[in-house]
Amino acid sequence: MKKLFSIMAIAALVFAGSLTANAAALASATTTNSIVESTTVTLAQDDADEEAEPLGWHQGLKQRFIQGGPGFMGIVLLCLILGLAMAIERIIFLNLSTTNTQKLAESVEDALNSGGLEAAKEVCRNTKGPVASIYYQGLDRADESIEAAEKAVVAYGGVQMGQLEKNVSWISLFIALAPMLGFMGTVIGMIVAFDKIEAASDMNPSLVAGGIKVALLTTVFGLIVAIILQIFYNYIIAKIDSIVNSMEDASITLIDMLVAYKNKG
Repeated sequence: MKKLFSIMAIAALVFAGSLTANAAALASATTTNSIVESTTVTLAQDDADEEAEPLGWHQGLKQRFIQGGPGFMGIVLLCLILGLAMAIERIIFLNLSTTNTQKLAESVEDALNSGGLEAAKEVCRNTKGPVASIYYQGLDRADESIEAAEKAVVAYGGVQMGQLEKNVSWISLFIALAPMLGFMGTVIGMIVAFDKIEAASDMNPSLVAGGIKVALLTTVFGLIVAIILQIFYNYIIAKIDSIVNSMEDASITLIDMLVAYKNKG
């Protein structure tokens, strides 16, 4: 084992010596070159290092975000955070509001035939969701008349629809606001780039390209935020339409049940 460590140590010393000799030879050769050639070699080595160690997607995203400037990029990020928070809240609320309307209608009908209005209302009390609330309001007015029950169902259905659509308009606002802020950041970045060109009194391509790239980053991030929020928005709207259709079908079923109950009585 000691021999193995000795061999490895000798090999390491030889390898280090060869590297030192090569480095010395390279340094002496480099000093004989011109300043332009040394700068070119340095840039080439930097490019090779960047290609050898590519950034991860999160590191690249972070780098692009910083390049875009903290001003408008921070506002666009705030739009994304607030929009996602409201979208997630709506999705959770809508999923909790989803009810098996067919099963609820069968339960209410069985309770109505066996125990009357109070038993049917008790079933609605023990069931969550807007459909059960509409059923309860209709059953609560069933003692007056079918017309009163129908008016209560329609009125309370509008109230429940307003609850379902709560904060949805804010999501649509962030969808429109994010790309507009990105475009504004791009325009301002272009103005800054042209100001630098005017101050330098020289049309430097690198100066123009760098300014335009930084300016366009805000537009890219604004569009990304709008696309993400648009997907959530469309899902929420589809979910609301589904629940509203269930509410309308349940309202018709309830009125039919009450008519049958009145005629039976």
